Amino acid sequence: MAKTLSIVMLCFCLMLVLLGEIQASSPASQKQGQGSNHANGMYGATQGSLRPQECNPRCTARCSATAFKKPCMFFCQKCCAKCLCVPPGTYGNKQYCPCYNNWKTKRGGPKCP
Repeated sequence: MAKTLSIVMLCFCLMLVLLGEIQASSPASQKQGQGSNHANGMYGATQGSLRPQECNPRCTARCSATAFKKPCMFFCQKCCAKCLCVPPGTYGNKQYCPCYNNWKTKRGGPKCP
């Protein structure tokens, strides 16, 4: 009886281990691993990493320190819609989003705040 019980417990433990291995190698868990920008705070700062509905909160944060909020928000949202990224912080850091950085006005100045 004790031998049968120990065999059943051993089989149960092996099934748990195998189930854990299957879940760890599933496409959903691999997809989460690829999206490491969420974990390191770079989500939305690399080109194409935002969805269009995420532009408004990112631009609100980007334009929070300026005295010219309305034009800042207008151009930030326009740039975000095109590039699908907003650099981190309130100023600079445009190297994270080349599209945002390289879009210029007719006079050659930066289009995106």
